[in-house]
Amino acid sequence: MKALIFRKHRSFTAFFVLPFALVASLWSLVSHAQSEWKEEKGDHFILFYQSEAARPKEVIRKAELYYNRVAEDLGYARYSNFWQWDKRVKIYIHPSKEAFQKATGQPNWSHGMASYLDKTIHSVVTSDNFMDEVLPHEITHLIFRDFVGFKGQTPLWMDEGVAQWEESAKRREALAMMPDLVALGRVFTIETLMRTDIRRESDPQKVALFYLQAISLVDFLVTSFGPASFTEFCRQLRDGKTLEAALRAAYPNSMTSIDEMEDQWRRYLRNERSAPAETANAVLTS
Repeated sequence: MKALIFRKHRSFTAFFVLPFALVASLWSLVSHAQSEWKEEKGDHFILFYQSEAARPKEVIRKAELYYNRVAEDLGYARYSNFWQWDKRVKIYIHPSKEAFQKATGQPNWSHGMASYLDKTIHSVVTSDNFMDEVLPHEITHLIFRDFVGFKGQTPLWMDEGVAQWEESAKRREALAMMPDLVALGRVFTIETLMRTDIRRESDPQKVALFYLQAISLVDFLVTSFGPASFTEFCRQLRDGKTLEAALRAAYPNSMTSIDEMEDQWRRYLRNERSAPAETANAVLTS
């Protein structure tokens, strides 16, 4: 049996399939120290923490805000009663980086982790970016996968694009840079994006571009055609349709192929406010 684990990286989140024993070990460590944990409960989340430095009430407030915002943004609002009562997502804020690493097995550069199998999110009390980056990102991953599942053909760029699109700073960065990156000819074709397994990519420039472009494509679909059509697109992918078949079903009067999607996305970017070209170029030369 395997569990799907999401690992938070410095600038993006990738997911890996790891043995169930890792999750069992994690739960053993958490349960062993259960008496040390305090609880703060919300409608859809239970926060476990050990000191007030975790800002428990603020974390719960933000988590509930993100839950509602993500469901609304992606058109899932009427389907979004996933996590209530005994199905609430558990958030663990560990008191130190060492405690976080011991419980999760994460490397030193990791700031957070989410596990789809047991609906948990883990981070550390000293993580500066937890509230505004890690938390919305991981909640989005879990909501998105609760809706689309794992049996369909949802591409990796959508999974990562949706999660990062809900990080306000990264959305602004992508929207500012992508028009000029397209003009400079520095982007992937969507066909290439579909074939790219960014988890195996070592070139930081390609990694940066993959995530910027993924955010931009999600923004194009949601902003241009509305969240209801995006929900239908995701539903079609969930039910096993190919990307092109899902496009035809969700956007019958607008896009019927990957080529048409790419053409419209490029036109959409030409209408967007452009960042200075040297700023866009810098993302692939730094």
